[in-house]
Amino acid sequence: MTRPTPRRPVVGIIGNMSMLNDSYPVHAGGTMNTEAVAQVAGCLPLIIPPDPSFVSVEELLSLCDGFLLTGGRPNVHPSEYGEDETPAHGDFDRCRDAITLPLVRACVERGQPFLGICRGFQEVNVAMGGSLYPEIRDLPGRMNHRMPPDGTIEEKFALRHPVKFTPGGVFAQLLGADEVMTNTLHGQGICRAGAQVVVDGHAPDGTPEAIYIKGAPGFTLSVQWHPEWNAAADPVSRPLFTTFGKAAAAWAADNRPMPLSAA
Repeated sequence: MTRPTPRRPVVGIIGNMSMLNDSYPVHAGGTMNTEAVAQVAGCLPLIIPPDPSFVSVEELLSLCDGFLLTGGRPNVHPSEYGEDETPAHGDFDRCRDAITLPLVRACVERGQPFLGICRGFQEVNVAMGGSLYPEIRDLPGRMNHRMPPDGTIEEKFALRHPVKFTPGGVFAQLLGADEVMTNTLHGQGICRAGAQVVVDGHAPDGTPEAIYIKGAPGFTLSVQWHPEWNAAADPVSRPLFTTFGKAAAAWAADNRPMPLSAA
C-alpha cells in the first residue's frame, strides 16, 4: 500500500493588489517568493489575498504554519504610526494594512513564525509601535536605496551595499558573518523602532536593515533587502529561508515555536 506523502508546512505568502493589463484587478505574488518558499524553505506556498473582505487573521493563523510578509509598491499608511499622509508617503494599500499588522502582532504573541521582507520588514516595525521615514534618500547623509529605474531584472536585484550586523547577534550567528552584501530596492525605512524591535543590522549610511522581536517565542526575523532573489544560490538568502522553513515545520508538528537557537 502506498503511503501518503507527508504534508509540507504551509506558508502563507502575503500577496499584493495589482492590475493585470491595466484593467483587471488581481491578487498576486512574485514567482521568486514562491520559489524561495517551496524550493529553499521546503514549504507549501499559498498566496494570500490581503483583504479583510475575503480572509480573517484568525483563519490565516489556523490555516498556515508560517507567513512570508512580502515586499510591495504601496506603503503602510502613516496613520498607523500617528502621522498625517503626505505626497512623500506614496501609494497605500489599506486592505493589506488591515491584515498584516494584526497578523504580525498575533504571530509574535503565539510564537508562529514569519519572515518579513522590505514592506514586510516595515510592517513588522509599525505593527510593534514603530514609525517610518517616507523617503530615505531625502535624509542628510543617506544613500538612495531605491530600485534602479533601468536595467534587467538581474541588474535591479544585484547586490549593491553591505549590511553590518551586531557582532555575536542573532543575524551574525545565523549567517556566520558580521557583514554581508545585499541588494536594495526600497524608498522608506525605519525612523523609530517599535517596542521589542531590535535593530540587528545597518547599511553603511545607518539605515536599519535587519530586525527581530526581542522576547518573542518564535522566528521573527525581517530584512529590508530582498533575499527571495536567487535564494537557492545566495549564501545570505539561503540560511534565512531554510531556518524559516524549519520554524514553520516545527509549528506544523505541534503548534509550538522553534527557538532560533535550535536552528
